[in-house]
Amino acid sequence: MHTTALAVFCLFFVLVTLAGFWAARWRRPEAGIESLEEWGLAGRSFGTWITWFLVGGDLYTAYTVIAVPAALYGTGAMGFFALPYATIAYPYMILVLPRLWRVCHRHGYVTFADFVGGRFGNRWLTVAIALTGILALMPYIALQLVGMRVVMAAMGLHGEWPLAVAFIILAAYTYSSGLRAPAVIAIVKDIMLYVMVLAAVIVIPIKLGGYAHVFTLVSHALATHHPPGSLNLQPKQYLGYSTLAIGSALALMLYPHTATAVLSAKSANTVRRNAAMMPAYSFMLGMVALLGYLALAAGIDVHGDTSSAVPLLFLQSFPEWFSGFCLAAVAIGALVPAAIMSIAASNLFTRNLYGELSGRKMLPHQESNMAKMASLVVKFGALVFVIWLPTPYAIEMQLLGGIWICQMVPSVVLGVFTRWFHPWALLAGWAAGMAAGTAMAASLGLKSSVYPLHLPAWLGGVYPMYAAITALLLNLTIAALLTLVLRAMGVREGHDSTDAAAYFG
Repeated sequence: MHTTALAVFCLFFVLVTLAGFWAARWRRPEAGIESLEEWGLAGRSFGTWITWFLVGGDLYTAYTVIAVPAALYGTGAMGFFALPYATIAYPYMILVLPRLWRVCHRHGYVTFADFVGGRFGNRWLTVAIALTGILALMPYIALQLVGMRVVMAAMGLHGEWPLAVAFIILAAYTYSSGLRAPAVIAIVKDIMLYVMVLAAVIVIPIKLGGYAHVFTLVSHALATHHPPGSLNLQPKQYLGYSTLAIGSALALMLYPHTATAVLSAKSANTVRRNAAMMPAYSFMLGMVALLGYLALAAGIDVHGDTSSAVPLLFLQSFPEWFSGFCLAAVAIGALVPAAIMSIAASNLFTRNLYGELSGRKMLPHQESNMAKMASLVVKFGALVFVIWLPTPYAIEMQLLGGIWICQMVPSVVLGVFTRWFHPWALLAGWAAGMAAGTAMAASLGLKSSVYPLHLPAWLGGVYPMYAAITALLLNLTIAALLTLVLRAMGVREGHDSTDAAAYFG
């Protein structure tokens, strides 16, 4: 038991908890309006800086700080795919999200599934998009718990009760404060993460003899792994690496928690400015990734669990009080995205599953109350998932989540630029992409998402590609071909209820 580290950890956790409950009164409208837009999007009132902290806290999670260094610790250069995908994502964010924000704001849409429903006028396509988002979010929330459990175990807190207590507190202040709670906590979390990362990449290499010596040690250590890793990508990894980066970038901006954070901004320009400022987080991500190499160079023995590399590195390299600060930053990094994810899932359930399938129009306060209850169910479902099932299940399901989310590209990303696709064709393409992506990942035992695509010899033979990209290409092909067929047959399309002027500001 690391008593000093644990005491510092608990101190920061208590401060964040108090901030979460205080957030219920922060920027609250005087009239005290109870609505899904108020609880789930904070009344769309956040400016540039708060949105920046919120989106960053949303995308750079506790599991990012744990898993990205763990990937470098275990495999070397392949783990760096997170850096180019973040770089690709932000120009894409500037291009797509301000336009989506304008349409959603004009029509009071709370989710991207709301947008798809308005754009294509097809109930079942809307339900499919909502289900995809919820299915992808559940393991993502569970992974935040996994990250928190790794941190607690490193300090000597074993068993499930500390995790249960942490998430009961999270559930309580999310229920009362809605999106305002993670917005406040994200500011604290991001400042703590920057302090932690800067200290680590400056102090630890000095202790280890400088970066040149670190990379020499890492090169030797990776060569002993099974299979061997390396500091440089091998030619056979190029296609898998690049498609992982592209597919992950496409998925990143379609996750429901990203939609929730973006739609809480007060203007399209706020979204655009955030996309321009986000590379600051990519810079931090690069430094976070280096922690995996620092753990290798420091001789950290993870006993087969690479996820523990970063917590053990902090405890070995820093005084206990600062280790407690760093581990608190990682744990708080789990609370912010978990809160936003649970809100996003409850928004989808309330608006796009219950709302669409029941056909009953709810009053604003009824929508808000249902979303609050749904958010509790989502959080405790994730807690049960982590407690009762082995950790690899959550990781494997998250691998599937990225593949599934990419299948929303034709409906959401292309839908914001064109309505050429027939809604029934989009639904068929989505179903084919979901099935194919799941089958490819399952054929690999859910251990990898880079699937060796076998083509005839005259087309080049085998192409190891990210399964999400292969499934998306199938999705688009079917959607395009069926659109032509259904139009030729005169099959009725849904009505586009969105305002054309909103797409152009």
